[in-house]
Amino acid sequence: QVQLVESGGGLVQAGGSLRLPCAASGSISSINAMAWYRQAPGKQRELVAQITSGGITNYADSVKGRFTISRINAKNTVYLQMNSLKPEDTAVYYCNADEGYYRNYYWGQGTQVTVSS
Repeated sequence: QVQLVESGGGLVQAGGSLRLPCAASGSISSINAMAWYRQAPGKQRELVAQITSGGITNYADSVKGRFTISRINAKNTVYLQMNSLKPEDTAVYYCNADEGYYRNYYWGQGTQVTVSS
C-alpha cells in the first residue's frame, strides 16, 4: 500500500507559477514511477508528467517547457513545478504512484489549481 498526500494548489494569475509537492508513504521502495495527472471540469483525467524510479521523465505536449517534475528520494516527495501557467491549466491535479510487480495504482486526494486570465 502507498499513501499519497498532495498540497500546493491555489489561485494564480496567468503567467504565474506554482509548485505542487506530493509526499509518499508506505511501500515506497517498490514504487516504479510517480506521476501527476489533472482533470478539468467535463474532461477526462490526463497525464501531465511522470518520473520513473530511474529518473526518466515524460511530459504531456501541452506542458513541455513549462512544467518540471522532480523527486527527492530522501524525503519521498515528488514535485511538479509549474511555470508560465495558462487558464487552460485550471484543473484538479492528482498525484499517482505505480507500485509493485502487478502495477498497483494509488491516488492522492487531489489539489485544485485555478489560473485566472
